Amino acid sequence: MTGHAVVGLRETRPTENSVDLYRVFSFLFRFPSREQFAWMRRAEFPGALAKLWVELGCRGDFPGLNLFERYPQYESVYIALFDVGVPAPPVPLVESAWRKSQPAQQIAHDNVNFYDVLGLRCDTSRYPPDHLLTQLEFLAAVRFAREHSATELNRESLQRLEHDFLGRHLLAWFPAAARKLRELDPPVFPLLATLLEGFLRAQHSA
Repeated sequence: MTGHAVVGLRETRPTENSVDLYRVFSFLFRFPSREQFAWMRRAEFPGALAKLWVELGCRGDFPGLNLFERYPQYESVYIALFDVGVPAPPVPLVESAWRKSQPAQQIAHDNVNFYDVLGLRCDTSRYPPDHLLTQLEFLAAVRFAREHSATELNRESLQRLEHDFLGRHLLAWFPAAARKLRELDPPVFPLLATLLEGFLRAQHSA
């Protein structure tokens, strides 16, 4: 599924023009690059996250941003958290890893059924259909289509599509992954996961 990450937290309102935030979180949770590392170390990044924390109504005071000091540490922690482990990584970013009550194939198929509504195809050589990044890029595409729809009827239909996908998929597994990240408490990722969960809940209740 194609899409370009937005390299600025320009949009922090949870219910208006939020396509950028779907893509920002997709950018932040993808496999590390030096571009991401430099972006997170920009002077304005902590303030943007603190503002988003307040606007999303996250519980408690903003915890601050604990950054990685060096890029190799950032890369190795990402791999250890999300990519490598026996029998699985500690925090896999895949829905079927968290929802054991349903067969993985069924979960992937249901995701694909949603993507078919917009005629989208995911590149399974990069990420499976139920991967966090695939799901976020789909939601970004839905929001983009909704905001550029010519009719109110179509906008309402796309809003229902976004609402249903959030409820049936992302909110059915990502909160558990966010809790696990908070338990492990590595730099950066627990804060990003808490903000993403808050954002997803805000979109679902909008």
